[in-house]
Amino acid sequence: MSSAERRLLLRGWLCGLAIVAAITVINILTIIHDAPRLGPWRPAIWEVSSGLVTVLIMLLPAAVALWTHRAKPTLARALPVHALALLAYSILHVSGFVVLRKIAHRLILGEGYDFGPIGPEFVYELRKDVIAYVLAFVVFWLLARMARDVAAEAPAQAAAPAPSPAMFDIRDGARLVRTPIVDILAVRSVGNYVEFLLADGRRPLTRSSLTALESELGAQGFVRTHRSWLVNAARVTGLRPEGSGDYAVELGPIEAPLSRRCPEALAALRG
Repeated sequence: MSSAERRLLLRGWLCGLAIVAAITVINILTIIHDAPRLGPWRPAIWEVSSGLVTVLIMLLPAAVALWTHRAKPTLARALPVHALALLAYSILHVSGFVVLRKIAHRLILGEGYDFGPIGPEFVYELRKDVIAYVLAFVVFWLLARMARDVAAEAPAQAAAPAPSPAMFDIRDGARLVRTPIVDILAVRSVGNYVEFLLADGRRPLTRSSLTALESELGAQGFVRTHRSWLVNAARVTGLRPEGSGDYAVELGPIEAPLSRRCPEALAALRG
């Protein structure tokens, strides 16, 4: 069973335990009131023994409910299983409480216990067990269905929403261009301006120094490869030697120079 199934079935069993306990107390008080000559011990032994066995065999309709939920059998296939499970349920119930009553009567009251004619008494108990079995099966089947729904919702709840991409604001004249950092391939110095080379081909300009941008974009993975260039290390697709220790940094559709005077940048891009 899945953890969700185990939790919900345990809750169902505990709920059934509480209901059986309440019914047991009510039946004991009712018998004592209606037949005071029996005394308190006999009703207590009879009802407690029946309740204890019922709590244990409640797992049988629970197992059938789980099987039904998983296998989704046809009615023709399910009915024989229910018939056998109900018969086993009733036999276990009757034989279990008879054994407990015989032991309790002997130890507590010092007398024997007579169940009565096995045929009529068993049919009487079977009629009551049919109701108990059906109720338990329905409850546990509903709990198994709830467990399936919980298990189906868990992956969706566990999946965290994708983080929003880091953005960078480029002041292009009077216009503000908000761009995901991942879409900035490189930045190069153009006189008193810097030019942003974007993945979609745009090249907005902003009045700034490359050194000022380096301190801001360095934390986002940009590397100074030349006195006039910053490149986005995450977008580098290749390095091509140019001779004399210089390289060309391939960034998809564009290339940026990598000077031999920037060995730290070469090490960073190779790493």
